[in-house]
Amino acid sequence: MQITRNSLETAPGPSDWFTGAVYIDTVAAPSEPSRLAAASVHFSPGARTAWHTHPNGQTIFVTEGLGLCQREGAAIEVIKPGDRVFFEPGENHWHGATPDRFMTHVAMHQVDAEGIAVTWGEHVTDEEYGAPHKP
Repeated sequence: MQITRNSLETAPGPSDWFTGAVYIDTVAAPSEPSRLAAASVHFSPGARTAWHTHPNGQTIFVTEGLGLCQREGAAIEVIKPGDRVFFEPGENHWHGATPDRFMTHVAMHQVDAEGIAVTWGEHVTDEEYGAPHKP
């Protein structure tokens, strides 16, 4: 058993990866032989990721607030506390808070053999973000 005391500061989400105010707390970092990475990601109202993919997929677990997620070519979905979303390996997607609510989720994914966890794409436009969604 290993206990790691929290010594990492909350980090602001880089503007290359996110629109709006986003804050990241590291939960797990890859450490051989494990390739697992996890973070608690806090989105302010209207904040969201850019389009992105993960080589080994990604699971997000919503812990509070109200969020939105979308895979490319599909409708935007509302996500709530307790919801789990799995994005398939290579599936282009985004996720974030609704326009009027905060949202926090735990994001979990495995890095590939080269240590790559994510490939970032274009920012989600306001038009894409504001498109109709499933309740």
